[in-house]
Amino acid sequence: MGVRPPQDDADEPESLAFGIAALAERLDRADISYPIGSAELVRVLDDPEIPCDPAGNGLALSTALDRADQDQFDSAGELHDALHPVFERHRRSSSTGILGRLRSLF
Repeated sequence: MGVRPPQDDADEPESLAFGIAALAERLDRADISYPIGSAELVRVLDDPEIPCDPAGNGLALSTALDRADQDQFDSAGELHDALHPVFERHRRSSSTGILGRLRSLF
């Protein structure tokens, strides 16, 4: 998922990615070959914090992988399929309060 940032600064990226889209951007920039295990993925990517919503709530890659149902991934698609529900659950749990909902509006 992604959201367009304010158009004030021409140096800013065109959109702010979060969840699987944010992870996919990191995977595209990294030298990753499949199959790959969770521990190797965390090592190669240096365990980044993956933003999960427009409000800035994030989840460490290692934590997301711990919450996934598998530890070995044969393709990027398989990795995305395993982590998408993890990021979605985190996003929903992070924005259930009134402050979370207000932050997501801005």
